[in-house]
Amino acid sequence: MPLAVAVQMDPIESLNVAGDTTFALMLEAQARGHRLFYYRPESLSLREGVVTASAREVEVRDAPDDHFSQKAARTLDLSDVDVVLLRQDPPFDLAYITTTHLLEALPPHVLVVNDPASVRDAPEKLFVMKFPELMPKTLISRDRKAIEAFRDAHGEVVMKPLFGHGGAAVFKVAPKDPNFGSLYDLFAATFREPWVTQQFLPAVSRGDKRIILIDGLALGAVNRVPAENDIRSNMVRGGAALATELTGREREICATIGPELKSRGLVIVGIDVIDGFLTEINVTSPTGVRAIRRVGGPDLAVAAWDAIEARLRARG
Repeated sequence: MPLAVAVQMDPIESLNVAGDTTFALMLEAQARGHRLFYYRPESLSLREGVVTASAREVEVRDAPDDHFSQKAARTLDLSDVDVVLLRQDPPFDLAYITTTHLLEALPPHVLVVNDPASVRDAPEKLFVMKFPELMPKTLISRDRKAIEAFRDAHGEVVMKPLFGHGGAAVFKVAPKDPNFGSLYDLFAATFREPWVTQQFLPAVSRGDKRIILIDGLALGAVNRVPAENDIRSNMVRGGAALATELTGREREICATIGPELKSRGLVIVGIDVIDGFLTEINVTSPTGVRAIRRVGGPDLAVAAWDAIEARLRARG
């Protein structure tokens, strides 16, 4: 049965279609005969219990220089659609959080993927702290004495923003690092919230594995290897995507967290694993679907839409 699908996303004209997971989801939805509407998060409105957005119906094509066509913008009552894909990229700031509140006001027959309340309640570097037994040693704090004590206990560490994304502002700090004081001052002046200080894992040089879970099941992975002289493996930072298989430890991690992801309505999730340690659980707009397909893995956009349609059928 054809569905009406609204996609809350970043500017469609600026997508890198070769690597964008949102675009892969749109292609698969269209292939199934679903109608696609695109809107920017800032166009959301809530009035007298009705959530609307300035939206355009779109058609998409897997062509880098000609990847979409769109109709004229119109005010779309989001209660008239079947699915909303919550897919704009971080930063996970108050603007992002506000959109989750607005989408939460939609009637129950509209399925929002991922569930907006769960997205709001599961910031990627905080939610993962529910599973300390799966993680490297990690501290979330802005207290200098606490951070210094953590460094004394664990040696080399990584410092990164609590709500950062794409590998931005990630620093490796040595046990006796003359730059630590300046770096601490920079973080303290830049961020009002605490930040993450995490035990450095030297095995990151061999890769940071992105695993995609669909409705709680691990269905594909890609190993992202950092560029030379960089600890960041994010593909937007020059990391190379390589084919990979899941280890027993990685399957154990996925089996541990999968049921909670499913119960929270977190249908499409990307986790990061380094040397058998879980470092992040990405729920806002996780990437990796096209990279996994490109290195010979399955097309997880198909699995994602199978899961979405199954959830709709279960709702009746």
